[in-house]
Amino acid sequence: MYALMSILVHSVIYTKFITPLGIDAPLDRFSEARAIEHVRVLAHEIDGRQEGRKGLREAAEYIKAQLERLKERAGSNFRIEIEENVVAGSFNMMFLGHSISFGYRNHTNILMRISSIDSQETDPSVLMNAHFDSPLGSPGAGDCGSCVASLLEIARLTIDSGWVPPRPIILLFNGAEEVFLLAANGFVRTHKWRDSIGAFINVEASGSGGLDLVCQSGPGSWPSSIYAQSAIYPMAHSAAQDVFPVIPGDTDYRMFSEDYGNIPGLDIIFLLGGYYYHTSYDTVDRLIPGSMQARGDNLYSTVKAFAESSKLKNAHERESLGVSDEYDDGQAVFFDYLAWFMIFYSRRIAMVLHSIPIIIFLIMPFFSRFPNSGLLCCFATFYDFVKGMILHTIEMMLGIVFPVIFSVLRLLVSSYGMNWFASPFLAFMMFIPISIVGLLIPRTVFPGFPLSQNASALKISKEALSEEARFWGAFGFYASLTLAYLVAGLSGGFLNFFTSASMLLAWISFYLTIKFHGHHSVRSTVFYVIPLIPCITYSVYFGGFLVQFLIEKMGMMGSLPPPYGNYIPDIVVAAIVGVVTGWCVGPLIPICGKWLAKSSILQFLLHLCVIALALSSRFFPYSTDAPKRVVLQHTFLTADGNRVVDSSYDFSVVDSNSLLFLFKHAPEVAKELHFDPDFSFETAKISNQQTFLTLFPVNFLFSRSLKFPARSDGILKQYTQFPLLYTNKPQLTSSDGSRRVYLELSLGSLQEVWVAVLNITGPLSNWSFADNKLPVPETAEGGPPSYICRLTGASNEKWNFWLEASKPGDLRVDLAVLDQVLVDEAKKLKGLFPPWADVTAFSSFLSTYVF
Repeated sequence: MYALMSILVHSVIYTKFITPLGIDAPLDRFSEARAIEHVRVLAHEIDGRQEGRKGLREAAEYIKAQLERLKERAGSNFRIEIEENVVAGSFNMMFLGHSISFGYRNHTNILMRISSIDSQETDPSVLMNAHFDSPLGSPGAGDCGSCVASLLEIARLTIDSGWVPPRPIILLFNGAEEVFLLAANGFVRTHKWRDSIGAFINVEASGSGGLDLVCQSGPGSWPSSIYAQSAIYPMAHSAAQDVFPVIPGDTDYRMFSEDYGNIPGLDIIFLLGGYYYHTSYDTVDRLIPGSMQARGDNLYSTVKAFAESSKLKNAHERESLGVSDEYDDGQAVFFDYLAWFMIFYSRRIAMVLHSIPIIIFLIMPFFSRFPNSGLLCCFATFYDFVKGMILHTIEMMLGIVFPVIFSVLRLLVSSYGMNWFASPFLAFMMFIPISIVGLLIPRTVFPGFPLSQNASALKISKEALSEEARFWGAFGFYASLTLAYLVAGLSGGFLNFFTSASMLLAWISFYLTIKFHGHHSVRSTVFYVIPLIPCITYSVYFGGFLVQFLIEKMGMMGSLPPPYGNYIPDIVVAAIVGVVTGWCVGPLIPICGKWLAKSSILQFLLHLCVIALALSSRFFPYSTDAPKRVVLQHTFLTADGNRVVDSSYDFSVVDSNSLLFLFKHAPEVAKELHFDPDFSFETAKISNQQTFLTLFPVNFLFSRSLKFPARSDGILKQYTQFPLLYTNKPQLTSSDGSRRVYLELSLGSLQEVWVAVLNITGPLSNWSFADNKLPVPETAEGGPPSYICRLTGASNEKWNFWLEASKPGDLRVDLAVLDQVLVDEAKKLKGLFPPWADVTAFSSFLSTYVF
């Protein structure tokens, strides 16, 4: 049964049930093949769409040219407006738990507004947003060439189908998301159309396809309600909103819906294929077939529903309405069932529905015993139900603890962790059997149940009373979890509610079978399982997707220091597999446990664990389909804008297998670096987080980074001027003793600058960034409080700003500039890495100034 469910679920989450339409598909249909042609141009024919590279400008020109072609063939009943908008600004933001200030300029947005010929500027509109820049070192086919291509195909479909939107549709192609959401910030703060937006859809990718999941929705329940009614292949879990804040990263959604716009909207993201996310393997051939077809059909249907909705309001109308029941009724509960259909209900309905299971659990002892057996018997029954709930809780906990212990024991005899990373089936094979053993152990050790009820007085067999107590105890466990989710204000309680409701139907079926056939048989067990099949199938769907997503993301979740850092990924995956196994198997245990908790079955499961343990040592953690992420920074310490004081290669990784593991399995790299066989972290030169300042705050995911000496003559041949910070006006001292230092930053002759980062320490009291507001100071590695500012855009222009100090003392500014050009020696070193290692390589120029 579980095997068939798994096959079904695999076909759903990898969109195998969707047939992508070809290049010659009807013009009134979204075509994946047509969209992929755009991806091919953006990801492969254009050389690099990173900030600071020429390819980013070429991508903007390509998008604008495509839109101009569509405008030329639009019917006379359309009004098509196309704009190229250059944005600049400065603001403060919390990102990955760190406070940062941003200054940006010359970032490009391409916009298309499709409306009817008689539309007005103030008409409420629907915004669709996708970014066309790509991350460092990645062609960006999935992230986010696929998003841009989807919007281009939707623009074509809107015009070619002849559907004139009753409200304007704005397509925003923004050119600076990977440098921390800057272009979206520029649009929502400065563009003339910003106040007309009544709803938005942010299209993103955290992988190469699979489920195109609604990960965030709000404010209020209206956006998710529109999606539930309109999506052709609904893919949404309100539980995603509970876990999204834990994932390291963010999307443009926060700019539109949270930080500035407060606009109702959806955040829709490709979540599978995360192995290739932000790597050089994010290419067209990695896109999962059918994914873009499902995305396009869903987006087009949803944007039409938004445009036709009577609830679509512009900013002025929303402000005048205030908070109304119609517009802001809290976070709804919604989930799709295998992308076939979607269940949606409001927060108010959830308050009632999700309270019912616990009420049933509390009244059932009295309903089943009173008035025939008296109040004392009712309390004895309730006591047995509570004992059953405690027993089921222990079973579920052991279902998690056993895989965790198994993962730790495996690492004690293994030289490296994450063997399952490139082979996810290995994680299922290792941890599911041992988790089931944990679920069944209490039933094996304590086959009897400590009843408080008098079986002879009730004229019911002890076996029947035990089964009843075990069932209602398990039911009470899921009912309590449903209530806990509700009280915590979370939206993921639907899974436990679904389980509770299904168990109730299963118990009725089981009870009726017993009543008519007189004894507990295989038949009654089957009739108990059948009503649970829809619930279990959903648990396999939800849980299998969660585990696969988590495994893919473990390659970029950061490296933690020893002695425990090496254990964390395996423990996390083992624990989550244990939780998912509990979801999928737990509802069966109360009735089926007597059939499953046999020594022969337990021995079989343990044998599977031993086989998986033996096999795991033969699996290498990485492959070209699941690469290890490596950061290579060619670091130059500079002075006076034309001297190199020191040069080094600085390496880091973002998972638990350290650099020693990497160099052991990459001998050519070790040889090039003159890696000593006796090399250890104790004798090595360690790169601190300050060395990777250009990546702030991502550098906090690094630990035990290593430094190796490098030559500097190559960079002196390539560049004549390096970044330099200097005063351009005499400093001013006010009557209260504060002084203001006027500075100018030149980025020298660097060619492909991605970002410049300022780390300012000392008695800083004000500055010219972010409307003269300082962010919360940061501290790192025991250093003094510092203020971080990231500057992006147009490296050929100088930055002018001022810093103000209110107390005596020097202001120290550490400057770090990331350039994407590598010298030949660094290119050679990067080329020596094996194919299973994806190396993000760049040059970083560090300098320090005191004012």
